[in-house]
Amino acid sequence: MPETVLGVFGHVDTTVGAIERLKSGGFRDITVYTPVPSHEILDVVERDRPLSKVRLFTLVGGLSGTSLGFFLTIWSALKWGLVTGGKPVVSIPPFVVIAFELTILLGGLSTVAAMLLFGRLPKLSPSPAYDPRFTRDKFGIAVRCGPNETVPAREILKTAGAEEVRP
Repeated sequence: MPETVLGVFGHVDTTVGAIERLKSGGFRDITVYTPVPSHEILDVVERDRPLSKVRLFTLVGGLSGTSLGFFLTIWSALKWGLVTGGKPVVSIPPFVVIAFELTILLGGLSTVAAMLLFGRLPKLSPSPAYDPRFTRDKFGIAVRCGPNETVPAREILKTAGAEEVRP
């Protein structure tokens, strides 16, 4: 059963150093809590992370919207013989607006759905490692590790300059 080791830090530099040491030590399941956005922390956390699959959902949703937009407009024009501006019944320029709108709509909806799916949202239970100090002035690193990895994780956090380390 995985355990969580929490290190509390007072400065961005020591937090970044601890994250780098943890990653070089083989720890991958790391959660970082910060009171303010920090590009340094974000760069270190995101460095080895693969590209998000949300982009694929957006692409598929957008292409589906384009196809659906053209299909609906061409089908309705053929079904009811709608003549638009004296052009042939199936004339692409008047249908581009509907296709564009459905591209944006389905692309946006599929992006939101993918964000909820891959972000595991909504998160109804709070994280057991969270500490209210992380919203005021402290930085936190929670490392999920196996029973054999707890002691090395604690040592890495202590040597990296953690003010407090909790199991």
